[in-house]
Amino acid sequence: MHATVKAALAFVNRVTAALYRTSDGRLGGKSVGLPVLLLTVPGRKTGIPRTVPVIYLEHGDLYVVVGSAFGSKTDPDWMRNLAAADSVRIRVADQEWDVSARIATGDERDRLWRNVIAPELPSLAKHEARSGRAFPVGVLARP
Repeated sequence: MHATVKAALAFVNRVTAALYRTSDGRLGGKSVGLPVLLLTVPGRKTGIPRTVPVIYLEHGDLYVVVGSAFGSKTDPDWMRNLAAADSVRIRVADQEWDVSARIATGDERDRLWRNVIAPELPSLAKHEARSGRAFPVGVLARP
C-alpha cells in the first residue's frame, strides 16, 4: 500500500475511533450496514497499542473479524498484530473488554466463512479472489 494512502487511512482510523468513543458508538458504529467495534492490539514489533475500527460479526459469544484490507494484496497491519497477540481489547458501543484473540484456520475458518461471513458480506468473496490471498479470519472471545 502506498505510504500516502496508509497515512490517510491511519488518520481516518484515529478520527473514527475518537468519534466512536465520544458517542459510545453512535458515530462510527456501523459500516456498510454492519456493526463496528474498536480493536486495540499491541504492535507485533513495537508493543505500542493501536486502535482501529473494524466491522465484526457475532457468532454465538464470539466476535468474528476479517482482514480484507479493502481487497489489498497484503493483510492489514492490525490483522498481523492480532495474529501475534494472545489478547486484545475491544470496545462495542459503550462497553470494553479484554478478549482472547486467534486466527481461525482450516475447517474452522471455512465454516466461519461459509456460515457467518458470506451471508452478511457476500461481495467479500469477489474481493478475496481479486486480492490473490485468503483473507484471515480473526476470532475474539470474551473470557
